[in-house]
Amino acid sequence: MKIAVILSACGFRDGSEIHESVLCLLAISQKGHEAFCFAPDQDQHVVINHLTGTAVEDSRNVLVESARIARGDIKPLDALVCEDFDALLLPGGFGAALNLSTFGLDQNKYTVIEDLNIILKKFFKLKKIIGATCIAPVILAKVFEGLCSLKMTLGREVEMENTLKKMGMESVQAGLSDCVSDYENKIFSTPCYMESGSLSDMFIGVQKMLEEMENSFLAK
Repeated sequence: MKIAVILSACGFRDGSEIHESVLCLLAISQKGHEAFCFAPDQDQHVVINHLTGTAVEDSRNVLVESARIARGDIKPLDALVCEDFDALLLPGGFGAALNLSTFGLDQNKYTVIEDLNIILKKFFKLKKIIGATCIAPVILAKVFEGLCSLKMTLGREVEMENTLKKMGMESVQAGLSDCVSDYENKIFSTPCYMESGSLSDMFIGVQKMLEEMENSFLAK
């Protein structure tokens, strides 16, 4: 598979969660698939000092910061051609809630950036595969709210489970090493840092997600 990986800057407090992103890229490589990284060319909503956890007066670009994870091999999100890819993967991190959407600012009236909104709807229309880790399913919930009910997970925290349910999604409780599969809609998710535990257990969940995405691809 050719898989588009959508990053949202660098660092779990204001960008892509680095561990999750690397584990996703590793799992893709282990399976013999190809990963192509993309990120929106826009300023971050906020910049966080990851040592202190506090906001700092700084301006950083989401694409430039995401290039740290992609080792510079990355393109702007608006350059993504959906027809060129078999699957799309959204790693978590609070950048998904700040730079790809506004979920981190207003959970009741949040939006998804337009380029990603268009891309996700196009992938879905073309019956292509979509994977999401950690908080990223809230992006899918907003994009497809009122259009269809997707089966996804945000871990086992009841409040987060209700976040999906109130938008008409089927929320499934899952542990760190689990994957929730919606075969009908080709949506696959795993909790990652929505649950606590070891990095190795998290990788099991990511690997399961990639296996399920692969099975869906081979079954078409």
